[in-house]
Amino acid sequence: MDCNEARPLLDANADHELPAPDAQRVQQHIESCDACRRESENLHTLSASLRAQPYYRAPDALRARILAALPAGDAAADEPVEAPRATAQPRPKRSWLGNWLNGWLRPQGAMGRPGGGVGSGAMIGQGWLVALVVALGAVAVGVTMSQHRPAQGGGFSDELVESHVRAQMSGHDIDVISTDRHTVKPWFNGRIDYSPPVEDLAASGFPLEGGRLDYIAHQRVAVLVYRYEKHIIDVYVFPETRSADAGREAAAGLSMAQTREGYSLAHWNAQGMTWWAVTDAAPDALSGLEKALKARLAGGSEQTEGG
Repeated sequence: MDCNEARPLLDANADHELPAPDAQRVQQHIESCDACRRESENLHTLSASLRAQPYYRAPDALRARILAALPAGDAAADEPVEAPRATAQPRPKRSWLGNWLNGWLRPQGAMGRPGGGVGSGAMIGQGWLVALVVALGAVAVGVTMSQHRPAQGGGFSDELVESHVRAQMSGHDIDVISTDRHTVKPWFNGRIDYSPPVEDLAASGFPLEGGRLDYIAHQRVAVLVYRYEKHIIDVYVFPETRSADAGREAAAGLSMAQTREGYSLAHWNAQGMTWWAVTDAAPDALSGLEKALKARLAGGSEQTEGG
């Protein structure tokens, strides 16, 4: 057996899922190949680590929601099948999704795996197990966030916060880096179908850092990036005619200054545009930026300086 044959079997070998003859051949190759031996040791370490982790059973509410979303055949397969004792009827066939969910969501077995026993381990390889843990973790986080999200408020402002956080974490929060409005403003030409007003507010304590494009409420929007002390302020600007989401939130009684998950937001209209500002600074910072920006726009710098 060479590396090309052994590598695809290392995963199953680490989980003791190979038939004895194949397991022996793989082991013989591992003993004679340093690269495959290191790979095998890594897999064994990962497997042991996963097995040592505590097992958390999916909440009943989550299980019910998933099963309710399955096609009728999968949902029916999880119901007990009654048949006369003398002539037991075969159990309806499950789809692969029904089998997967039933095996994972049933109570913990003796081995600390869903369903317990050797059969479950034989069905789920190392790669599937890792993917399973990640997927269920993402679902659990989503459920937790939805349960703890404030009842009042709209998805639009939440989407703005998520956009701001995503940009900061990615390290790609600015597409065009410049403190010159005459560089930032033309950069948007051809990238969006409107021309956002751009002002440098350094004299008011909010220097312009640059701008970027983002995708909010199913549309491409301009984002102007300002700095306040050590804080970044993202200012999303788009025509008022496209601000249906923002209008619905305002009509629902939300104030123009808000706080979402520790981030400050402010919303106003000026120069025929809707403006939304997001930052991790205190709300007073956004009040100051709004006041400074409105003063600059009222002064007509966009017209007098030629855009």
